[in-house]
Amino acid sequence: MPATGNHRRRKSSSLTRGFITVTAGGAALALPVIGATTASAAPVQSVATVAKTVAPAAAPAKGIAAAKATPSVYSVIAGDTLYKIAVGHAVSGGWQQLYQDNREVIGADPAVIHPGMKLTIGAKAAAPAEPKPAASPSTPAPAATVTYTNDLDGWIKESLAVMAQHGIPGSYDGIHRNIIRESSGNPKAINNWDSNAAKGTPSKGLLQVIDPTFKAYHVSGTSMDIYDPVANITAACNYAAAKYGSIDNVFGAY
Repeated sequence: MPATGNHRRRKSSSLTRGFITVTAGGAALALPVIGATTASAAPVQSVATVAKTVAPAAAPAKGIAAAKATPSVYSVIAGDTLYKIAVGHAVSGGWQQLYQDNREVIGADPAVIHPGMKLTIGAKAAAPAEPKPAASPSTPAPAATVTYTNDLDGWIKESLAVMAQHGIPGSYDGIHRNIIRESSGNPKAINNWDSNAAKGTPSKGLLQVIDPTFKAYHVSGTSMDIYDPVANITAACNYAAAKYGSIDNVFGAY
């Protein structure tokens, strides 16, 4: 038999072929050659191009965050509560956060807010530049303490202050005139000789009031002691107002 020839098939290399290119600076770079049977490679984008494409995506998020952070001012109306306002404006943290943000405006009691009060929603309110409005009628400011002298002048002035609170008419001169006539200004004066004394109810004090009259016309807030100067004057003026219209209309025994 004729000798059989050995034919060797040339093996294809498993390595991808490439070619060498030289950069302008002289460095050699090996660049791969893509085989025809592989999928087409996507075009390579430069880093600068990618950065330009990605960067604008962050802008809308910042815009939304800025919009959410923008505070608004709400004017309280009658019937409002911090809870109601917080729910209506979807305040994060509820009425407690709304109170903390506006504590400088509201004050110590979160349950007390008044119509017209300006509340900042979405940020901490700045401290008010001007003094807070005067307290409402339900919480009147405490009155200044007035000191009266312990003499006829001070007793009359203190009685007039009490009378003003109770709507009892009378003037300083009218009271003073009747006191001088009835007791000469002695708060411990007592009449033991007239008809009242004969009945067992003598007239007593600055304006010579008998016990039944003092009890009937006693004004709350004053002493129950008929000899107390302020209590005696105030009860007598209350009686005179009921019978004569005012102590100012009394010029003799009454």
